[in-house]
Amino acid sequence: MGSTQAAQNSRRPLATPDELAVYLGVSKATIYQWSSRGGGVPLIRVGRHLRARWTDVDAWLQQQVEQKTRA
Repeated sequence: MGSTQAAQNSRRPLATPDELAVYLGVSKATIYQWSSRGGGVPLIRVGRHLRARWTDVDAWLQQQVEQKTRA
């Protein structure tokens, strides 16, 4: 089992904006700005709370890498 897979197994399925901010190295305000502008990691509303699926976070990061290599 690779370290990436081990890390994924230890994460909960949904990330909070705080967890996303730490993971991505940005402020929580940036997470909210991305969300309000329709960009960034796709967020879902769970009751009154915003959450992101870790699988969506990983897919979004991969997309950012692919866009940068195409530019």
